[in-house]
Amino acid sequence: MPTTKPRINIILEEPLYKTVEELADRDGVSLSLKARDLIREALEIQEDVSLTSFAHAREKTFRKSKALKHEEVW
Repeated sequence: MPTTKPRINIILEEPLYKTVEELADRDGVSLSLKARDLIREALEIQEDVSLTSFAHAREKTFRKSKALKHEEVW
């Protein structure tokens, strides 16, 4: 039964393919599910890196004298 989910085709070097294949076997999932999970995890890591960078930039401009007090916010 065909799926309606988008698909991508990728080309992997043999060692990378074997590693993903071994991880899929270890976890008892298909190769495509393991690849999807690894891509999802990599995207989460990239998001964390971006948010950390954003937070560091904001910290540089933070001035305690201009910050709102807890009572003012809530």
